[in-house]
Amino acid sequence: MKTILLISRILLGLIFLVFGLNGFLHFIPAPMPTGIAGQYVGALFVSHYLAVVFALELVAGVLLLTHRFVRAALVVLAPILVNIVLFHTFMAPSGFALAVIAVGLWSVLIYRERAAFSPLLVAKGAS
Repeated sequence: MKTILLISRILLGLIFLVFGLNGFLHFIPAPMPTGIAGQYVGALFVSHYLAVVFALELVAGVLLLTHRFVRAALVVLAPILVNIVLFHTFMAPSGFALAVIAVGLWSVLIYRERAAFSPLLVAKGAS
């Protein structure tokens, strides 16, 4: 199990490190999507929203690769992964496979850390 966790953490960290850096350095050429996906990405780019997302991906990737604050990295990546999956489900199905792989790797890691997050799932808070 330790090996699976190590591989999952490193692969997920590399995915987000590479794509976070690519958002700033553009070393992986990607054509602009067409249709509604292109409009969506264009609006995110013009508003500089994507810069924040890429920065968060970069930080989370570094945290995972350095094995520091893994829980914080998983928390940061959760909404990013939800948006990636929804984007590829409804607007650009071509990249759906990588999204599923990333969610699978994230799921392995969050399962390992489930005890730390279980208090969040309590129906009633402390009084």
